[in-house]
Amino acid sequence: MKIYNSLTRVKEEFIPLKKGKISMYVCGPTVYDEPHIGHARSAYIFDVIRKYLEYKGFGVTFVRNVTDVDDKIIDKAKKAISTVSLEDSVKNISEKYLAAYHEDMDALGIKRPDKEPRATEYIPKMVKFIGQLIERQRAYSVPGGDVYFDIAKAKGYGKLSNQNLDKMESTSRISPTETKKSPLDFALWKKAKESEPSWESPWGLGRPGWHIECSVMSSDILGDEFDIHGGGIDLIFPHHENEIAQSEGADKKFARYWIHNGLLTIDREKMAKSLGNFISIKGFLAEYKDADLMKLLFLNTHYRHPVDYTADKINEMRLEKERLSIAVDRMKRPGPGAEQKTTHASLPAEIAALRGKFEAAMDDDFNMPLALASIFELAGELNRRSGDTEFLDGAGKLIIELTGIFGLRLVSSEDISPEMTDLIDKRNKARLAGDFSASDLLRKTLADNGIIVEDTKSGTTWRRKI
Repeated sequence: MKIYNSLTRVKEEFIPLKKGKISMYVCGPTVYDEPHIGHARSAYIFDVIRKYLEYKGFGVTFVRNVTDVDDKIIDKAKKAISTVSLEDSVKNISEKYLAAYHEDMDALGIKRPDKEPRATEYIPKMVKFIGQLIERQRAYSVPGGDVYFDIAKAKGYGKLSNQNLDKMESTSRISPTETKKSPLDFALWKKAKESEPSWESPWGLGRPGWHIECSVMSSDILGDEFDIHGGGIDLIFPHHENEIAQSEGADKKFARYWIHNGLLTIDREKMAKSLGNFISIKGFLAEYKDADLMKLLFLNTHYRHPVDYTADKINEMRLEKERLSIAVDRMKRPGPGAEQKTTHASLPAEIAALRGKFEAAMDDDFNMPLALASIFELAGELNRRSGDTEFLDGAGKLIIELTGIFGLRLVSSEDISPEMTDLIDKRNKARLAGDFSASDLLRKTLADNGIIVEDTKSGTTWRRKI
């Protein structure tokens, strides 16, 4: 298995620290607003990676943090204050949108993490970590209570984002201050502002900076060195770059493989409420009623590349879902005329070869589009052998297994009502009798009731409309 490591910018053979076990940390939500489909892409990509690693037999410890105190949360809390304090308003906002995040992830069928630490639960440990950085002269406090990381003391700063420190300083738009040694020095601890949530520290009341929480949480739960750190490509700089600086500044090894997913645009524009193109996860599900359409859109683009969302593409995904569902449905309920055939000696190997194509694609930096293509190849072969019930069973079960890694919910058609069964029977009789006018009318009636009738060489089959 090879993974593209954002740190080295090459595909590397993936060798876990511990045989058979994988430690994985992914940056989670800052809970201040409704989760949108951009959040869904990142969560989904790492859910698929996690499930595939488990499919390969690894025991995966998956950690995803929650930022529940932050400038954005505080700003929103200030607008929501009524009879409660700002501190209570911050808690209410973070709890509300964390619950919304959980609800949306559950609706998408994305597994909960094994550990989901919150920033506010780790503040004493963050204070201790910051103290260690000061002791090692990698950080410094300033009058008033702020603490900054000293970028000049970070060896190789810029290696993840592939930037040169001298160039960054010369082009920085951040104005130098009387207290910061460099405009690029970033806050580890922020002094308390009036009425805002704050905690005790050796530097006075305040709260942690954003970057420090992930260094502390990952180290505490997974150890000073762990296998995979993931997140969106927008987090490479400054967030993940600063995480490395902090952890290495505390003489910790930190993450070995860095995985970043590409971002999502809407009709080739950045998603923003101000542009009127903001699509929440709830909004998508309310309109399309099927999370698989979103997942198929994501699967058709390599996880490292940007994906552009359009309504036309979602409609195309409906057709893809239909192709897979038809294949699975034939496994469950072969059409009239299907006969039991003797399986050729090569058949198990043939199915195994298609499994091998799927695994080869996923082992090559989680190439989901190519892996998905192998599933469609299997579905096509299954459809061509609609009369071979033994092949249908083996191939169909494999499709269900592999699409399960992708979290696709392929379910065969449910039993239909006696009334619909009667209509299908009447249509078959009309068609055989050459009464095509009646046959077409009955087909339309069935379609209006969500049942698609298909005439094949081996007879007539039906399925539920997707």
